[in-house]
Amino acid sequence: MAVVVVAALIPQMTQNQYYLGVAFQAEMLMCLALGLNIVVGYCGMLDLGFAAFFAIGAYTTGILATKEHWSIIASIGPGVAIAVVCALIIGFPTLRLRSYYLAVVTLGFGEIIQIIAINLNQTGGPTGIYAIPALTIGSVVVASNAGYYYVFFVLVIVFALFSTRLRHSRLGRAWLCIREDEDAAKAMGINTNHYKLYAYVFGAVLGSITGSLYAPALTAISPASFGFSESLLIVMAVAIGGLGSIWGVMFGAAVVEIFPEAFRQFAQARLLVFGVLLVILMVVRPRGLFPERAFQGVGARLRRRLARPATVAPLPALGAVTVPPAEES
Repeated sequence: MAVVVVAALIPQMTQNQYYLGVAFQAEMLMCLALGLNIVVGYCGMLDLGFAAFFAIGAYTTGILATKEHWSIIASIGPGVAIAVVCALIIGFPTLRLRSYYLAVVTLGFGEIIQIIAINLNQTGGPTGIYAIPALTIGSVVVASNAGYYYVFFVLVIVFALFSTRLRHSRLGRAWLCIREDEDAAKAMGINTNHYKLYAYVFGAVLGSITGSLYAPALTAISPASFGFSESLLIVMAVAIGGLGSIWGVMFGAAVVEIFPEAFRQFAQARLLVFGVLLVILMVVRPRGLFPERAFQGVGARLRRRLARPATVAPLPALGAVTVPPAEES
């Protein structure tokens, strides 16, 4: 709660539009990382093309808002529907694969979506879509970085709560079994293909919703924003924070987005330093900065340590003789 309160007050602490822009883009990456965490962290499937669902949501909203004059809120539904259909088409025949075979297939899917965006006239080709209208919620028009900061702030909270409920549901427990040992999960009666498809679809939904709100936030989108580098950035956020850890992936997304911007004055050297730090981090903490269940029981241990020590009985006076009671015959 303390972290949430402090994060909610950030727009009140600074009016610098650059800082607020970086902040809401960090929140956007948190939303994407939470979506990918369902696929990679919960179910153990390596997805290198997650930016494809991000692109589907953004382009659906951009096309409907600029050419059909739909509202941004109304365009979220079609974006989610298209993302789910694509997830089913790609996932049903390919999620039977494992490890790097699945990674190659998802990477190819991400490249296909980017190529489609480049070559279709409806998507604006290589130049993309411009003049996307602002997000309107009722009578409120969101047109500032501070406004979009709060939009993505609410979205992060909703996605985090949704991920928590999924993690502790029957569906989430099945995903964790598949992640730990897919053969054992199948032997225990879990339909691994169906459950892996569920994870892929849930991740696609979260990615599409994030993309639909990303389009009006920047007012322009292009295929270059949804390539392999963006997918890799999301994977890095999940890996740095900790697979399966909700707090971890959010922290990892903040690090990945804010660290390069904080050292932008060092030009290309900042990327070199960032890469070296990533290598060191993966060697020192291969499970990430905040791995799953890393802090389980910390609160109880702190409470026990801070508790008042138990009272000790006073020692008998010097010279006193303690006579044991006589034993009964």
